[in-house]
Order: sequence, then structure tokens, then C-alpha cells
Amino acid sequence: MRFSEAMESVRREGDSWVAAISEDWLQGRSAFGGMQAALALRAMRALVPAEVPLRGLQVTFIAPVPVGPVRIDAKVLRQGKSVTQVEARLIDGDATICLIIGVFGAARASVLHVLPSQPAVQAMATPRVLRYVPGLLPQFTQHFEARWLQGDIPFSGSTKTEQVVEVSLKDDGVADETHVIAFADFIPPVALSMLAQPAPGSSLTWMLELFADSRGLPLNGWRIDAQLQAAEDGYTSQQVMLWGPGGEPVALSRQSMVVFG
Repeated sequence: MRFSEAMESVRREGDSWVAAISEDWLQGRSAFGGMQAALALRAMRALVPAEVPLRGLQVTFIAPVPVGPVRIDAKVLRQGKSVTQVEARLIDGDATICLIIGVFGAARASVLHVLPSQPAVQAMATPRVLRYVPGLLPQFTQHFEARWLQGDIPFSGSTKTEQVVEVSLKDDGVADETHVIAFADFIPPVALSMLAQPAPGSSLTWMLELFADSRGLPLNGWRIDAQLQAAEDGYTSQQVMLWGPGGEPVALSRQSMVVFG
């Protein structure tokens, strides 16, 4: 199931929404976190006008999201003059397995215009390409093409805490907000590259801030600049800057993760 097909699977059923998650979108025992948040956003979008951009996303991964149908409950928490806050929950039985808060904000008149500029990087002579290997890499990675311009791939015993990765999604069409979510969550925990042998890792919490409306951008040539900021007692914190294909600053991501190694 391609990413676009998964998004199109979201449908309204009464007061909730239902989506389908296929096995090729797993990340260990659970669905890829970017897929979870993107499906929730599809439900949120039914409650917010399309012209109001997504400005922020706050995600708590509570329990594994299994393959198959998943129920999504969504409701508006508050709708102000410019900002609307929406809650979505992925539900398995009676249990909430992922909790998402979306913040949508209409543009405001302002004299401020400050955006980061994409720094130039000197790519390695032979960039490391991530090749999907069943049983070794998470299944969802087969839907992406990625090459490390700087830093090291997972389980390479690296000492580097920064990575620059060029990534594309194997799908048709152009980007929307759900694709931004998928790109921002693609990169594995940087800490995994510091391990010498395979070990699992997963996200606990995730905060994503979007700078601009990126709808219409192509699905190839995105860039992720990631930095591991702390790792202690099996928990890690990392930050990601996501750039569009033309070097556009798109989003800032922060994640708290666990690494079992």
C-alpha cells in the first residue's frame, strides 16, 4: 500500500473515522509513527477548513498500533479567531494507542519575516544509501529512498551525533501536510548509528512545528538535518530540521525516543 493509498483509506463512519494500515508500513511491532500522525491529520482535516494551514503537531505514542483497521476519534478542542486546536486519538478496542493534538492557524498580518536558510553541506565522496533489507530494517523504509550525505547509517558504530539525509517518497503526486509528517519522522534515531549491532528503538513523544504551507512540492529531493542532543538511561532526544526540495525551510521536529541497546 503506497502512502497515498493509506491516506485515501480514511473514511467517516458515524462519529469516528476508520483507516487501514498494511504490514509494509510497520516499524517493528507498531505502525510507522509518521503514518499514525498522518492518518490522524486526515481525520482532523474534516473539522478544519482546508485553507487554514497546520502549524503544529504534538504526538504521544502510547501503545503499538497494529496492522489492519484502526479507528480515529477527532474533536475540536477550541476554535478561536485565527487558531483552531483539534484532538485526535487512534483507538484499538476501547484503548487510546496514540494521542495527537493538531494546531491550525490562519495567516496574520505581521512585520516579522524570519526564516532559517539551508546550510550548504559537503557530501561524502560516496554517500551511504539506505537499502531495505527484510528482517533488518523497519518495513516502512521500503517506501522511501534515502542517502546519507553526512553522518552514518544505523548500527555502524559511529561516534557522530549529526546527520544530513536526502530522502524521497516512492509515490505519485505532490506533497501535502501528511507528506511533511512522513518525511519529518522518517529518519531513524540518530543514536542507532552509534550502535555496532542491530537493536530496536521507538518514539515516545514528538513535536512538529511547520513554518509554511508546503502543499504542491514534489516528493523527491527533501533533506533532513538531524542532531542527537542527549542520550542517557536508554532515552534519547533529537532534533530535525526538514527542508523542501528547493531548500525551503518546512518544519522543525523534536522527538523523545527509547533505544534498546
